[in-house]
Amino acid sequence: MKKLIILLPAIAFILHSCDLETNPYEEISVDELFSDPESIETATIGNYALLKGDKGFDGWVDDLHRISEYAGDNVSLSGGTTDHLFFLYNYQSIKTNSRVERFWRNSYKIAVGCNVIIEKIIEGESVETDQLLGENYYLRALTYFQMGNVFGRPYNQGVSNLSVPLKLTSSITDRPDRHTVEQVYTQVIKDLEKAESLMTVNKGASFASKEAAQALLSRVYLYKEDNIKAQEYADKVITSGNYSLLSTDQFSKMNTLIPNQNQEAIFAVTLSSATDLLGGFDDWFTIGSFYANVEGKGWGEMYASRTYLDLIEKNPTDARKSFIEPQPEKDGDQNDIPAVYWVNDEYTYEFRRTSESGGVTTFEDNGTIYTVESEIVDGKTVYYFNGPNGRQDVIKGVDLKKRNGHPKFYILKASLQENDIHLWSPMVSRLAEMYLNKAESLAKRGMDQLALDNVNIIRERAGIPIYTLANIPSGKNVLDIVLEERRLELAYEGHRRYDVYRNGRAMNRKYPGTHLNGTNAFLEIPSTHPRVVEFIPEQQIILQPSLIQND
Repeated sequence: MKKLIILLPAIAFILHSCDLETNPYEEISVDELFSDPESIETATIGNYALLKGDKGFDGWVDDLHRISEYAGDNVSLSGGTTDHLFFLYNYQSIKTNSRVERFWRNSYKIAVGCNVIIEKIIEGESVETDQLLGENYYLRALTYFQMGNVFGRPYNQGVSNLSVPLKLTSSITDRPDRHTVEQVYTQVIKDLEKAESLMTVNKGASFASKEAAQALLSRVYLYKEDNIKAQEYADKVITSGNYSLLSTDQFSKMNTLIPNQNQEAIFAVTLSSATDLLGGFDDWFTIGSFYANVEGKGWGEMYASRTYLDLIEKNPTDARKSFIEPQPEKDGDQNDIPAVYWVNDEYTYEFRRTSESGGVTTFEDNGTIYTVESEIVDGKTVYYFNGPNGRQDVIKGVDLKKRNGHPKFYILKASLQENDIHLWSPMVSRLAEMYLNKAESLAKRGMDQLALDNVNIIRERAGIPIYTLANIPSGKNVLDIVLEERRLELAYEGHRRYDVYRNGRAMNRKYPGTHLNGTNAFLEIPSTHPRVVEFIPEQQIILQPSLIQND
């Protein structure tokens, strides 16, 4: 008796353009499905489709981004929301979080979809089928690796800690309990090594490839603290000759490029203006819509954090500043309004509009006139005033539009692909990460100069000064520099949460944002805190009581 796969989503691969188009098909038997390479490809594309979802904002990658990014220190929410993403942001985790539940369900849909193909394809029959088999091994590895990051503790906190169930068959009776962190890493590496050996065709950044498997292996080994292997796989990608860093000018517009136009993109979950976000309100539900309001579309409620802004503003020429767009207030003539601002001891913003007379900048506060002074510190101009409580450093600029007192520093990295308002193809791996993986692995082995050499490749591309061993800021070491650069370069690409905790560091959230509201606010989250990982969705434990809940 033939089994049926019901309503498996599929995407047609357009050979000449390498674009992806959504195209659901009806019921198809397993026997028919694996009768020829085209049917196998259709089924594989169905697994890719689950990454982005039916509408471009309801798939696996959307929830993964929010789970990964909102719990970091690069974002600042300006108000409350009934969406369960609020609990991801403020660490007040709940066991019924709809975002986490959907991520869990979509993850296993992808894994089982891959399992069906892995079980049926006979390895070695053709280059084409081996390629597709490898792509499914890659997708399964990617899924379990990210699930392990979300629900399992960092590798260096104990390999016997529980991670996620590894379902490696398509059988509905196969319902494993949670595997350990070690077991998940072992399976992910096994799948990626298999994928690497099988894939010989590079179809562009919208599809898995040998280099995509190598790039993810570099990250997996970095997270595992196998630094020699992390560097080895980073070097494989770097020396492949298939990728190169965008120029500084191109990089400042990276968010507008489709993955196949981006020469440093290794693998991305690809969305297209021709097939995605076609509904009238779709631009209000994307990742980018929460970061910015563009042409009147988008909530624009979560902004760049003050600590991220402080870091990127150290170098005014940094090309990565192009992904942050402050929203200035205007006077009656539509001119910017000069102002100074700072963050007070309660971690809220203070803005004061300023006046200029004879080269002297002043502002009035409660009937007192204060003069804005300046001095040069480490070659940079620092502004301050002497107030009733002593010296207060300030940022001298313009007044900004605000929401609930929070200045609007829009994040554009997840918007404007193909000049479509909130279209974006989330990046899984790109070449810049490989240099940073390599730098971190070198720094952790005491090879400081080589680590800086790789950091400087990224800094030079960003258009900012390079580091030498002699000019590292006081109180910092080379690993600090690497992790800072990683934060700057990979911001809003879903890395920061894991980079902090896997390195045994605390998440510092001492900056303005509604995460500080309430009586149990988290100003700092140590890497050993229970909420470093998410709860297993309660509904899953009801369905399978043998699953053990996270603390």
